[in-house]
Amino acid sequence: MPSLIDDVGYWTEIKLKILKEYAAAYAKILSKRPHLHFVYIDAFAGAGVHVSKSSGEVVKGSPLIALETKPYFSHYFFIERNKKRIKFLQEIAAGRKNVTILHGNCNEELLSKVFPQCQYKDYRRALCFLDPYGLNPNWEVVETAGKMKSVEIFLTFMIVGANRNVLLSKYSRISARQRARMNTFWGDPSWQEAAYKEQRSLFHDMDKLLKQPNIEIANAYKKRLLEVAGFKYVPDPIPMKTTTGSVMYYLFFATHNEIGAKIIRSIFKKYRTAGIIYGN
Repeated sequence: MPSLIDDVGYWTEIKLKILKEYAAAYAKILSKRPHLHFVYIDAFAGAGVHVSKSSGEVVKGSPLIALETKPYFSHYFFIERNKKRIKFLQEIAAGRKNVTILHGNCNEELLSKVFPQCQYKDYRRALCFLDPYGLNPNWEVVETAGKMKSVEIFLTFMIVGANRNVLLSKYSRISARQRARMNTFWGDPSWQEAAYKEQRSLFHDMDKLLKQPNIEIANAYKKRLLEVAGFKYVPDPIPMKTTTGSVMYYLFFATHNEIGAKIIRSIFKKYRTAGIIYGN
């Protein structure tokens, strides 16, 4: 059923390698603290596997990577909206009693069912992988994770989709519907100040709001993760680019743990200089 299994580019394969390396380090450290219950959360789980566009081979998706990580997590939460993909997840998790598969909207499922089971006061910790295709998750989810202090997040900011649908070259061209979408993702309309600046036209006849470079928008989102969501550490995001140099998305990591931030900086540095991801 090829329509249910995504074909992925090398940037996705790199992202999954980053997740694999960090998840292994995370599980190793927390497994040494027997009083802690640590979980893995995949908010956009998919079918659990992909197909590489470059090689045609099967690529392990984030749920399968998490399930194979040793030491094992205490529990796993996989969220998926597509019922047919749920069946794939059930197959790869067969026999694992510590796996919960949820069918629904991740924004609702995380806030109502998953995050309540990851409270700091209950000696719970969580690694949450937020890897959507579009402008997701809602800011409420991100801010809730930050305020909890028990949840670390990877988050994919799909700048290519935002540029195509919302962050147009001129602010005046953005529809009310798309502005509302960005407000939900960003948390408020302050994205407008980060993404658009007044610049004089060629003939100096009027001021116009023109879009700023992608990195400026990414830096503004990082600032929100720190100052609004309340995460203590947010390393510079890693830009995933095509061979032509266009940014597909920024991969963010946010945590309250200094050791976690140090580890991810090292992993990010490794892949920034791998010859596949081309700088900022």
